[in-house]
Amino acid sequence: MSDSNSALGYDSVAQEYLQKRQLKQGAAGWILLAGLGVSYVISGDFAGWNFGLAQGGFGGMLIATVIMGIMYTCMVLSLAELSSSLPTAGGGYSYARRALGRTGGFLTGTAILLEYAIAPAAIAVFIGGYCNELFGWDGASVYAAFYVIFIGIHLFGAGEALKIMLVITSIAALAIIAFILGMIPHFEVANLMDISVNTSAVGASAFLPQGYIGIWAAIPFAMWLFLAVEGVPLAAEEATDPARDLPKGIITAMVILLVFGGLVLVLAPGGSSAELMKDHAAPLVGALQAVYGENSMVATFVNLVGLAGLIASFFSIIYAYSRQVFALSRAGYLPRFLSLTGKRKVPTLALVIPGILGFLLSLTGEGDLMITMAVFGATLSYALMTLSHIILRVKEPDLERPYKTPGGVFTSGIACVLAVIAFISTFLVSREAAMWSAVFYGIMVAYFFLYSRHHLVAQAPEEEFEAIANAEKELS
Repeated sequence: MSDSNSALGYDSVAQEYLQKRQLKQGAAGWILLAGLGVSYVISGDFAGWNFGLAQGGFGGMLIATVIMGIMYTCMVLSLAELSSSLPTAGGGYSYARRALGRTGGFLTGTAILLEYAIAPAAIAVFIGGYCNELFGWDGASVYAAFYVIFIGIHLFGAGEALKIMLVITSIAALAIIAFILGMIPHFEVANLMDISVNTSAVGASAFLPQGYIGIWAAIPFAMWLFLAVEGVPLAAEEATDPARDLPKGIITAMVILLVFGGLVLVLAPGGSSAELMKDHAAPLVGALQAVYGENSMVATFVNLVGLAGLIASFFSIIYAYSRQVFALSRAGYLPRFLSLTGKRKVPTLALVIPGILGFLLSLTGEGDLMITMAVFGATLSYALMTLSHIILRVKEPDLERPYKTPGGVFTSGIACVLAVIAFISTFLVSREAAMWSAVFYGIMVAYFFLYSRHHLVAQAPEEEFEAIANAEKELS
């Protein structure tokens, strides 16, 4: 390694460094990737989104969901282009690294890591709620069992894990379809408007019981219907044909999620009661019980099979955080031992260590608080990823783009602006959640500036671009 590269913060590593840090290529085609995208998110249809009804009523939640649906669609179209151009396991971090430099890359990667490390903890709490409805089991033993079982499955290998995930997701989708068919005959508009109106709120009405501010407050929970779909590009180094499969997979997933999210939002409160749904631990089950009876066959079926939806997201987001940790560690942004892979080409410690931290967080039982913390990280990463799309379109117009975003920078610009608005909303919903997220972020940033930025690995795929550019400068 040259002296100039050392000065730029790159360490020299042995030739076998990357050989000990390899993922299994060709493990996922576009159907598995689409399933992965749906799997990341599908738990949001079963629990979590309904807290938005308490914040903004049906009207506030509906408007927030439309806004967030637009943001996610625009962002997914932007990521489809970026993932086809820069297919690495770093996903959004690698795009920001290319466009915004090492600091921008790390800030983006850390925001994604915050989202993916905390989201499974929130889902574990919701899994406990569903298990309690079914079996009377809840608490630490349930959370620990699910973390151990599904991290264990991931340790067997990516191909095996993704196939199991697709089966679980298909079962969860069946539960949503059964719910939709069961609720359509009982839909009444009046049920959407039965939350008491806060007469002191500006713009308050039966449609917007908390007034206009309720729309903004509902945004983090509207995001829960789509949160983490952006994780599909993290499978880039395990995809069969990244340039073709990643865009096709993530766009297909987004279409499915838009349909499911819209129908659940309208039919759950519309078939039962918005008031009943606003703080229910298992809203789909609660809606069916309100209509068909507590011990009805359809409610029991959706409760039992619906648990698969929570498991699917829990299972798949474990995959996502492990790949984000792997990529950041391989490049030296996080401790390098976290990216070591064994015979099965699975990053063992990148799966286990964040899992332990997530389990400890789940013990708080604060599912709605952790949703807001995950959204804090997610929205920050969305703003930086879509900004990266804009910058790369301007700075590198000749970059090979197997898929091009319809609308170009206008599309990514819409997503970027809406992401900033969504980020601000986290402070409105819970300053405590935003504060704890900021503390985590601050610790990570301090580690970067004090240590890791001085010890990066030039041979890592995400760092090669700058290393090559520096070499060209030396020769010129």
